[in-house]
Amino acid sequence: MSKPSVLQVAKSIIAAAAGVQSNKNREQDFQHGSLSAYVIGGILFTITFIAVIMLIVSMVL
Repeated sequence: MSKPSVLQVAKSIIAAAAGVQSNKNREQDFQHGSLSAYVIGGILFTITFIAVIMLIVSMVL
């Protein structure tokens, strides 16, 4: 299998963050994925998630 695409990496990061990542997909990520892609994607997802939460809270208050 080839390296996962950017869309596949994003899908995997979101699924893992939501806690619904399947064991099959997790194993594929470890076998064919690049650690740096998942770390960078995870950091970007976390920063975006926090920014969205802060924006929602500031709009409500």
